[in-house]
Amino acid sequence: MDTNQQHARRRTIRARRSVWGTVVRPRIAVQRTSRHFKVQLINDDAGTTLLAANDTEVGTKDRGIKQAQSVGTLLATKAIKAGIKQAVLDKRSYRYHGRIKAFAETV
Repeated sequence: MDTNQQHARRRTIRARRSVWGTVVRPRIAVQRTSRHFKVQLINDDAGTTLLAANDTEVGTKDRGIKQAQSVGTLLATKAIKAGIKQAVLDKRSYRYHGRIKAFAETV
């Protein structure tokens, strides 16, 4: 029997097959927990993180969808300052709904 972690790992691998980040169009890697929401812009060619944003930088006590939207706004402003206009979303093993969808639509 497979555990939930093994299922999540398989979904992550499946999602990453079609997602690759470059300098011009980096990959947005999303990590969410029950309390926090973190994102990174990654250049997979060089294996480096270009930008990062999380809910602790925002400074509000929002949770849920409002938290994801505020992190998306913060990441978008950082990316514009860095000259990044396009990115590709790596949702990992998460479903595209709720906080992930709210973040993606905000960015």
